[in-house]
Amino acid sequence: MDKEWLSLLTLILAIVAMTYMVAVGLIYLILFLIASPRIKKERYLNQEDYVEELAFNKDTFPVSVLIPAYNEEVGISTTVRSMIGLSYPQYEMIVIDDGSKDDTSRKVIEQFKMTEIDVALRKYFDTKEVTKAYQSSVHPNLFLLRKENGGKADALNAGINFSRYPYFAAVDGDCILDHDALLKVMKPIIDSNGLVTSTGGTVRIANGSTITRSQVEKIALPKSPIVLLQIIEYFRAFLIGRLGLSRLNILLIISGAFGVFEKNRVVKVGGYNTKTVGEDMELIVRIHRSIKEEKSKQRIEYIQDPVCWTEAPDSAAVLRSQRKRWQRGLAETIWLHKKMLFNSKYKGIGLFSMPYYLVVELLSALFELVGYAVIIGGLLFSLVSLDIVIVMFITTVFYGSLLSSLAVLLEEWTYHKYPDTKSLIVLFGWALTESFWYRPLMVWWRFGGLVQSLTKKADWGNMKRKGISSE
Repeated sequence: MDKEWLSLLTLILAIVAMTYMVAVGLIYLILFLIASPRIKKERYLNQEDYVEELAFNKDTFPVSVLIPAYNEEVGISTTVRSMIGLSYPQYEMIVIDDGSKDDTSRKVIEQFKMTEIDVALRKYFDTKEVTKAYQSSVHPNLFLLRKENGGKADALNAGINFSRYPYFAAVDGDCILDHDALLKVMKPIIDSNGLVTSTGGTVRIANGSTITRSQVEKIALPKSPIVLLQIIEYFRAFLIGRLGLSRLNILLIISGAFGVFEKNRVVKVGGYNTKTVGEDMELIVRIHRSIKEEKSKQRIEYIQDPVCWTEAPDSAAVLRSQRKRWQRGLAETIWLHKKMLFNSKYKGIGLFSMPYYLVVELLSALFELVGYAVIIGGLLFSLVSLDIVIVMFITTVFYGSLLSSLAVLLEEWTYHKYPDTKSLIVLFGWALTESFWYRPLMVWWRFGGLVQSLTKKADWGNMKRKGISSE
């Protein structure tokens, strides 16, 4: 191919990449405008008064809190203690040790004085064998199941089999919840008298904050740049993306770290899928599909304020594995439910949400990779004019850094979680750097995840926990 044709091809790729980034930027802007009335309302809401009466309301639905755990000896006690401290009228906690190779079970048994009980399980779903069950003698609503390893989805299905209550909350074994998080995430379900079938709360990164005895005492920033950019990334994903989609009732993801579900609905759709690494998203898509096929009016909502704190990867290797896994999970879910794509039978889910997750969330890595290649190739080999390269550069910066900076300002304007101005300045400054190092890394890793999903090569990439709470 001579240089003239190569230049023409590069120009076409540049136009496609720029058009894509501008279009996605506009979609984010529209989602933000849709979400903004709720954001404004949250700013003036007294969050304590908002749920206080629910804590004493006899009509509040009881909830089973399921905590799947695999090799979580470092943080499992912290997680359980935060659940014991929840403000909620009636709930049970079920830790499901999914065949851990470390001392996860021993820690729970010893610290919460558990004694063995008979295993009494309904069989909503087939799971790997549950070998033993325990109940705490000091907290009678705390249980531990020990089972053969089958993965997170299998552990959650075992927890649903064991649970007694009509709603369950799925919480990761390395997370802690704010004391009123369960009240806040259940409020839409209670207020709608069951019309809302599932809700998800906000997940925040705890690295850098002071957490003692499972309570967040001081919110602060970590020093690691790679964790700081994850904090900013979470702001953008939760505050702009998910809230806008939730208001349209077309949200396809409730974070696996913290979500509440109507048990009958989950049983009806067959529980968690054990054959995908994106079991949290796949379940939500299946619930949406079930609702639409039944012509039901039930909804799935995202709630901004209920906070679940989690430990983020602080090394490039672990973050790379996590993002490849997320990308594979997304690809698998879209493939499993490809029938819904552009299908008017599923209304907004089929006509907007599924295409959005395909084109914006899954294939963005491909489009952005093309954009970076055009910028670098254009500069090195003079394949396109300098004007095109400059426009591409500005588009890329706007697409990444400026959207993230907006998310940081929105977070501060709405919730003021970080107590000092310095933290806001630090976050804003790092947000402006996103396009120059963090986003290219994400693009490359997500592209790798896309390739893995096509080649079926699995790489779970377990994270070595350091723990987020001091005893």
